[in-house]
Amino acid sequence: MPLDFTKHFVAVPTEFKLRNNTGCSWKVTVKLMNGRVTLDQGWATYAAVHQIKIGYMVTFKLLTPDTLKVIIFDDDGIEVVNKCGKHDEAFAAKE
Repeated sequence: MPLDFTKHFVAVPTEFKLRNNTGCSWKVTVKLMNGRVTLDQGWATYAAVHQIKIGYMVTFKLLTPDTLKVIIFDDDGIEVVNKCGKHDEAFAAKE
């Protein structure tokens, strides 16, 4: 994530809920690496389940201090709509 992202926090959370365009939530851990915020545990599974491919654009909007809205666009610039599917319970965010 961009370096300026951390300026929105007194302390960067250790975990985020990723909320997609259908309201489903997914839990990922956050790691600071070389001054950058990176999504860690849960992100690879999220990307696989939501079929994010090379060439896709992923946008993040901060909704609350621990929730990011995620919008995925395919390589033609069309928004990808993912229905809530069955995913690893370890990463499903509890509402």
